[in-house]
Amino acid sequence: MRKLIFALPALILLASCGGASSDKATTTDQQEAAAQAGKAYIIDTITTSVTWKAAHKGGMAPRWGVIGVSSGMISVDSNAVTGGEFIVNMSSLKVDSASVTEKDKKAADLEGHLKSADFFDVAKAPTAKFVITKVEAYDATKQKSLLADANYLVSGNLTLKDSTLNITFPAKIEVTETGVTATAKFTIDRTAWGVNYKTEGSPENWVIAKDVEIGLNLKATK
Repeated sequence: MRKLIFALPALILLASCGGASSDKATTTDQQEAAAQAGKAYIIDTITTSVTWKAAHKGGMAPRWGVIGVSSGMISVDSNAVTGGEFIVNMSSLKVDSASVTEKDKKAADLEGHLKSADFFDVAKAPTAKFVITKVEAYDATKQKSLLADANYLVSGNLTLKDSTLNITFPAKIEVTETGVTATAKFTIDRTAWGVNYKTEGSPENWVIAKDVEIGLNLKATK
């Protein structure tokens, strides 16, 4: 199915797309980046990735896949993350062939369409970027999380194509002497970044669910 959309960079990913149980990341205007104080941990681009899942309205014909992270770093001070950023390689976007079950459809065709000017225009915008603006303790009485063991609330500027917005989502972060691991799972509204098929009000764009699930699996080492 060619009229399908990922979304980010998050960022850098990535709820059940189109489903009522989806927990959307809070979205606001771009914020000032957090000061990167303390020790620097370099993101392992081999083990770090952004996952995505998208669907038509009502969760029909879901598609999912992964996008690689090309570079990044995390700052840690007193065993707490203080800042950081990473770059997502949009050219590496992959569609999982297991999500394309129709006989007349191919994962490679969808990959090409998502990378085209119809969606992410990878030729003009080959990367997405996520920059941390705040990290604070997660309060389960005030926020919802798709992660049962979330312990932090992360805010950051997510740049997709030529738009940058600040998003906030729960995450599980663990810091040791040798590394940092982080996982997150949330949804974003792709249209907030102007990611539409044809035009925002077109029937082709309407049939695609706005919510896109983003998953983050991050590992950084000294």
